[in-house]
Amino acid sequence: MFSDFKELIRNVQSGPTFRLCVAAAEDRELLEAVKIAADLGFAHPVLVGDARRVPELANAAGLKDYELVPSDGPEQSAAQAVSMVRQGQAEVLMKGAINTSQYLRAILNREAGLRSGDLLSALAVYEVKEYHKLIFCSDSGINAAPDLEQKKAILTNALNAMRRLGFERPLVAALTASEVVHPKVPATVDAAELARLAQEGAFGECVVEGPIAFDVAFDRRAAEHKGLDSQLSGNVDLLLAPNIETGNALGKSWLTLSKAKWAGVVLGTTHPVVLGSRSDTPDVKINSIALACLLAGSQR
Repeated sequence: MFSDFKELIRNVQSGPTFRLCVAAAEDRELLEAVKIAADLGFAHPVLVGDARRVPELANAAGLKDYELVPSDGPEQSAAQAVSMVRQGQAEVLMKGAINTSQYLRAILNREAGLRSGDLLSALAVYEVKEYHKLIFCSDSGINAAPDLEQKKAILTNALNAMRRLGFERPLVAALTASEVVHPKVPATVDAAELARLAQEGAFGECVVEGPIAFDVAFDRRAAEHKGLDSQLSGNVDLLLAPNIETGNALGKSWLTLSKAKWAGVVLGTTHPVVLGSRSDTPDVKINSIALACLLAGSQR
Protein backbone atom coordinates (compact mmCIF):
# COMPACT_ATOMS: atom_id res chain seq x y z
CA MET A 1 0.00 0.00 0.00
CA PHE A 2 2.73 2.49 1.01
CA SER A 3 6.25 2.36 -0.38
CA ASP A 4 7.73 4.48 2.42
CA PHE A 5 6.88 6.86 5.25
CA LYS A 6 7.04 9.89 2.97
CA GLU A 7 4.11 8.46 1.03
CA LEU A 8 2.26 7.63 4.25
CA ILE A 9 2.75 11.18 5.54
CA ARG A 10 1.62 12.70 2.23
CA ASN A 11 -1.51 10.59 2.52
CA VAL A 12 -2.35 11.76 6.03
CA GLN A 13 -1.57 15.38 5.06
CA SER A 14 -4.26 15.22 2.40
CA GLY A 15 -6.92 14.67 5.07
CA PRO A 16 -8.18 16.55 8.12
CA THR A 17 -6.23 17.56 11.21
CA PHE A 18 -6.51 15.25 14.21
CA ARG A 19 -6.45 16.21 17.86
CA LEU A 20 -3.41 14.56 19.44
CA CYS A 21 -3.63 14.21 23.22
CA VAL A 22 -0.24 13.81 24.92
CA ALA A 23 -0.30 12.31 28.42
CA ALA A 24 2.37 13.84 30.69
CA ALA A 25 3.68 16.24 28.07
CA GLU A 26 6.73 17.36 30.05
CA ASP A 27 9.22 16.19 27.40
CA ARG A 28 10.94 18.72 25.17
CA GLU A 29 12.12 16.25 22.52
CA LEU A 30 8.64 14.82 22.22
CA LEU A 31 7.19 18.31 21.91
CA GLU A 32 9.65 19.08 19.12
CA ALA A 33 8.28 16.09 17.19
CA VAL A 34 4.71 17.14 17.99
CA LYS A 35 5.50 20.61 16.61
CA ILE A 36 6.68 19.10 13.33
CA ALA A 37 3.52 17.00 13.09
CA ALA A 38 1.47 20.13 13.74
CA ASP A 39 3.45 22.12 11.16
CA LEU A 40 2.84 19.34 8.62
CA GLY A 41 -0.85 19.87 9.20
CA PHE A 42 -2.12 16.52 10.45
CA ALA A 43 -2.01 17.00 14.24
CA HIS A 44 -3.34 19.60 16.67
CA PRO A 45 -1.62 19.17 20.06
CA VAL A 46 -3.57 18.82 23.30
CA LEU A 47 -0.96 18.75 26.06
CA VAL A 48 -1.85 17.27 29.44
CA GLY A 49 0.61 17.99 32.22
CA ASP A 50 2.08 20.46 34.66
CA ALA A 51 0.60 23.94 34.14
CA ARG A 52 3.98 25.64 34.53
CA ARG A 53 6.43 23.13 33.11
CA VAL A 54 4.58 22.19 29.91
CA PRO A 55 4.40 25.79 28.55
CA GLU A 56 8.10 26.27 29.34
CA LEU A 57 9.05 23.14 27.40
CA ALA A 58 6.62 23.90 24.57
CA ASN A 59 8.15 27.35 24.20
CA ALA A 60 11.65 25.85 24.16
CA ALA A 61 10.50 23.43 21.46
CA GLY A 62 9.05 26.28 19.39
CA LEU A 63 5.50 24.97 19.80
CA LYS A 64 3.02 27.84 20.04
CA ASP A 65 -0.36 26.56 18.88
CA TYR A 66 -1.61 24.00 21.39
CA GLU A 67 -4.18 23.42 24.10
CA LEU A 68 -3.02 22.97 27.68
CA VAL A 69 -4.88 20.72 30.11
CA PRO A 70 -3.33 21.12 33.59
CA SER A 71 -2.83 17.98 35.65
CA ASP A 72 -1.03 16.97 38.82
CA GLY A 73 1.46 14.18 38.19
CA PRO A 74 1.87 11.50 35.50
CA GLU A 75 -0.85 9.17 36.77
CA GLN A 76 -3.48 11.92 36.73
CA SER A 77 -2.18 13.08 33.33
CA ALA A 78 -2.72 9.62 31.87
CA ALA A 79 -6.22 9.33 33.34
CA GLN A 80 -7.19 12.78 32.04
CA ALA A 81 -5.74 12.16 28.58
CA VAL A 82 -7.49 8.79 28.28
CA SER A 83 -10.75 10.37 29.45
CA MET A 84 -10.51 13.11 26.82
CA VAL A 85 -9.94 10.60 24.05
CA ARG A 86 -12.71 8.35 25.35
CA GLN A 87 -15.14 11.30 25.36
CA GLY A 88 -14.22 12.35 21.82
CA GLN A 89 -12.29 15.48 22.80
CA ALA A 90 -9.23 14.07 21.03
CA GLU A 91 -8.71 11.31 18.47
CA VAL A 92 -5.19 10.04 19.14
CA LEU A 93 -3.45 9.31 22.45
CA MET A 94 0.32 9.59 22.86
CA LYS A 95 2.65 8.73 25.72
CA GLY A 96 4.81 11.48 27.15
CA ALA A 97 7.03 11.57 30.25
CA ILE A 98 5.28 8.72 32.01
CA ASN A 99 6.14 5.17 32.97
CA THR A 100 4.78 2.65 30.46
CA SER A 101 2.98 0.63 33.13
CA GLN A 102 1.15 3.76 34.38
CA TYR A 103 0.21 4.68 30.83
CA LEU A 104 -1.12 1.22 29.99
CA ARG A 105 -2.96 0.99 33.31
CA ALA A 106 -5.03 4.03 32.36
CA ILE A 107 -5.70 2.61 28.89
CA LEU A 108 -6.70 -0.81 30.25
CA ASN A 109 -9.01 0.51 32.98
CA ARG A 110 -12.23 -1.43 32.37
CA GLU A 111 -14.52 1.41 33.46
CA ALA A 112 -12.68 4.43 32.09
CA GLY A 113 -10.08 3.14 29.63
CA LEU A 114 -9.83 2.58 25.89
CA ARG A 115 -9.89 -1.20 25.68
CA SER A 116 -11.95 -2.44 22.73
CA GLY A 117 -11.29 -6.16 22.99
CA ASP A 118 -9.61 -8.78 25.12
CA LEU A 119 -6.05 -8.13 23.99
CA LEU A 120 -3.79 -5.17 23.32
CA SER A 121 -1.05 -5.74 20.76
CA ALA A 122 1.78 -3.74 19.24
CA LEU A 123 1.95 -3.07 15.51
CA ALA A 124 5.35 -1.99 14.17
CA VAL A 125 5.87 -0.68 10.65
CA TYR A 126 9.32 -0.65 9.03
CA GLU A 127 10.79 1.08 6.02
CA VAL A 128 13.71 -1.10 4.95
CA LYS A 129 15.60 0.16 1.92
CA GLU A 130 16.08 -3.37 0.56
CA TYR A 131 12.30 -3.91 0.35
CA HIS A 132 9.84 -2.30 -2.03
CA LYS A 133 7.16 -1.33 0.50
CA LEU A 134 6.54 -0.84 4.20
CA ILE A 135 6.71 -4.01 6.31
CA PHE A 136 4.16 -4.54 9.09
CA CYS A 137 5.03 -6.73 12.08
CA SER A 138 3.11 -7.86 15.17
CA ASP A 139 3.59 -8.45 18.05
CA SER A 140 7.04 -7.20 18.97
CA GLY A 141 6.31 -5.19 22.09
CA ILE A 142 3.45 -6.32 24.33
CA ASN A 143 2.63 -10.05 24.25
CA ALA A 144 5.69 -12.06 25.23
CA ALA A 145 4.68 -15.64 24.44
CA PRO A 146 1.21 -15.64 22.87
CA ASP A 147 -0.75 -18.87 22.67
CA LEU A 148 -2.96 -19.74 19.70
CA GLU A 149 -5.96 -17.77 20.94
CA GLN A 150 -3.80 -14.72 21.58
CA LYS A 151 -2.21 -15.05 18.13
CA LYS A 152 -5.70 -15.04 16.63
CA ALA A 153 -6.40 -11.77 18.44
CA ILE A 154 -3.03 -10.27 17.45
CA LEU A 155 -3.65 -11.20 13.82
CA THR A 156 -7.20 -9.83 13.91
CA ASN A 157 -6.01 -6.54 15.43
CA ALA A 158 -3.32 -6.15 12.78
CA LEU A 159 -5.60 -7.04 9.87
CA ASN A 160 -8.28 -4.62 11.05
CA ALA A 161 -5.69 -1.82 11.21
CA MET A 162 -4.28 -2.64 7.78
CA ARG A 163 -7.72 -2.66 6.20
CA ARG A 164 -8.34 0.76 7.68
CA LEU A 165 -5.13 1.84 5.95
CA GLY A 166 -6.45 0.61 2.61
CA PHE A 167 -5.17 -2.96 2.33
CA GLU A 168 -7.82 -5.05 0.57
CA ARG A 169 -6.13 -8.45 0.86
CA PRO A 170 -3.15 -8.39 3.24
CA LEU A 171 -0.48 -11.03 2.70
CA VAL A 172 0.54 -12.50 6.06
CA ALA A 173 3.48 -14.74 6.95
CA ALA A 174 3.10 -16.66 10.22
CA LEU A 175 6.82 -16.85 10.91
CA THR A 176 8.64 -19.92 12.22
CA ALA A 177 12.09 -21.44 11.74
CA SER A 178 10.97 -23.68 8.87
CA GLU A 179 7.96 -24.77 6.84
CA VAL A 180 7.66 -28.17 8.54
CA VAL A 181 4.92 -28.69 11.12
CA HIS A 182 6.44 -30.40 14.14
CA PRO A 183 4.55 -31.08 17.37
CA LYS A 184 7.67 -30.35 19.41
CA VAL A 185 7.79 -26.85 17.90
CA PRO A 186 4.48 -25.28 18.99
CA ALA A 187 4.97 -22.21 16.79
CA THR A 188 4.73 -24.39 13.68
CA VAL A 189 1.51 -26.01 14.91
CA ASP A 190 -0.02 -22.60 15.66
CA ALA A 191 1.07 -21.19 12.29
CA ALA A 192 -0.49 -24.10 10.42
CA GLU A 193 -3.75 -23.66 12.33
CA LEU A 194 -3.85 -19.93 11.60
CA ALA A 195 -3.30 -20.64 7.90
CA ARG A 196 -6.11 -23.22 7.96
CA LEU A 197 -8.49 -20.81 9.69
CA ALA A 198 -7.64 -18.09 7.17
CA GLN A 199 -8.47 -20.43 4.29
CA GLU A 200 -11.87 -20.98 5.92
CA GLY A 201 -12.44 -17.22 6.05
CA ALA A 202 -12.00 -16.75 9.79
CA PHE A 203 -9.98 -13.55 9.31
CA GLY A 204 -11.78 -12.09 6.32
CA GLU A 205 -10.14 -11.32 2.99
CA CYS A 206 -6.44 -12.09 3.43
CA VAL A 207 -3.76 -14.67 2.72
CA VAL A 208 -2.08 -16.32 5.71
CA GLU A 209 0.76 -18.75 5.07
CA GLY A 210 2.44 -20.73 7.78
CA PRO A 211 4.55 -22.17 9.04
CA ILE A 212 6.90 -20.10 6.90
CA ALA A 213 10.53 -19.09 7.39
CA PHE A 214 11.80 -15.54 6.96
CA ASP A 215 13.73 -16.27 3.75
CA VAL A 216 10.67 -17.72 2.02
CA ALA A 217 8.55 -14.73 3.06
CA PHE A 218 10.92 -12.29 1.39
CA ASP A 219 12.71 -14.22 -1.36
CA ARG A 220 10.77 -16.01 -4.09
CA ARG A 221 13.90 -17.92 -5.08
CA ALA A 222 14.01 -19.44 -1.60
CA ALA A 223 10.42 -20.59 -2.00
CA GLU A 224 11.15 -22.09 -5.41
CA HIS A 225 14.30 -23.79 -4.11
CA LYS A 226 12.24 -25.41 -1.35
CA GLY A 227 9.53 -26.42 -3.80
CA LEU A 228 6.93 -24.17 -2.19
CA ASP A 229 4.05 -22.59 -4.11
CA SER A 230 3.69 -19.38 -2.10
CA GLN A 231 1.22 -16.59 -2.84
CA LEU A 232 3.16 -14.07 -0.79
CA SER A 233 6.85 -14.87 -1.18
CA GLY A 234 8.71 -11.68 -2.05
CA ASN A 235 5.61 -9.55 -1.52
CA VAL A 236 4.61 -10.12 2.11
CA ASP A 237 2.76 -7.31 3.92
CA LEU A 238 2.54 -8.52 7.52
CA LEU A 239 4.84 -10.67 9.63
CA LEU A 240 3.12 -12.46 12.50
CA ALA A 241 5.87 -13.12 15.03
CA PRO A 242 5.67 -16.34 17.07
CA ASN A 243 6.90 -14.50 20.17
CA ILE A 244 8.15 -11.14 21.35
CA GLU A 245 11.83 -12.11 20.96
CA THR A 246 11.40 -12.82 17.25
CA GLY A 247 9.50 -9.63 16.53
CA ASN A 248 11.84 -7.50 18.62
CA ALA A 249 15.01 -9.01 17.15
CA LEU A 250 13.74 -8.61 13.58
CA GLY A 251 12.95 -4.96 14.11
CA LYS A 252 16.22 -4.15 15.85
CA SER A 253 18.24 -5.98 13.20
CA TRP A 254 16.66 -3.80 10.50
CA LEU A 255 17.16 -0.65 12.55
CA THR A 256 20.79 -1.48 13.33
CA LEU A 257 22.06 -3.08 10.13
CA SER A 258 19.83 -1.53 7.47
CA LYS A 259 19.30 1.85 9.15
CA ALA A 260 15.58 1.27 8.73
CA LYS A 261 12.91 3.78 9.70
CA TRP A 262 9.94 2.70 11.75
CA ALA A 263 6.71 3.61 13.52
CA GLY A 264 4.59 1.90 16.12
CA VAL A 265 1.05 1.96 17.51
CA VAL A 266 -0.96 -0.03 20.03
CA LEU A 267 -3.98 -1.95 18.73
CA GLY A 268 -6.99 -3.39 20.51
CA THR A 269 -8.15 0.05 21.63
CA THR A 270 -11.12 2.21 20.71
CA HIS A 271 -8.80 4.95 19.42
CA PRO A 272 -5.25 4.91 18.02
CA VAL A 273 -2.60 4.87 20.74
CA VAL A 274 1.09 5.75 20.41
CA LEU A 275 3.25 4.07 23.04
CA GLY A 276 6.80 4.81 22.00
CA SER A 277 9.91 5.35 24.06
CA ARG A 278 11.57 8.53 25.22
CA SER A 279 14.70 7.32 23.40
CA ASP A 280 12.91 7.18 20.03
CA THR A 281 14.29 9.53 17.40
CA PRO A 282 12.18 12.49 16.22
CA ASP A 283 11.50 10.65 12.95
CA VAL A 284 10.10 7.64 14.80
CA LYS A 285 7.80 9.88 16.83
CA ILE A 286 6.60 11.76 13.74
CA ASN A 287 6.06 8.54 11.77
CA SER A 288 4.11 7.05 14.67
CA ILE A 289 1.91 10.13 15.01
CA ALA A 290 1.24 10.06 11.26
CA LEU A 291 0.35 6.36 11.36
CA ALA A 292 -1.98 6.87 14.32
CA CYS A 293 -3.67 9.85 12.64
CA LEU A 294 -4.17 7.84 9.46
CA LEU A 295 -5.86 5.12 11.52
CA ALA A 296 -7.97 7.76 13.26
CA GLY A 297 -9.11 9.06 9.89
CA SER A 298 -10.70 5.75 9.04
CA GLN A 299 -12.84 5.98 12.19
CA ARG A 300 -14.43 9.34 11.33
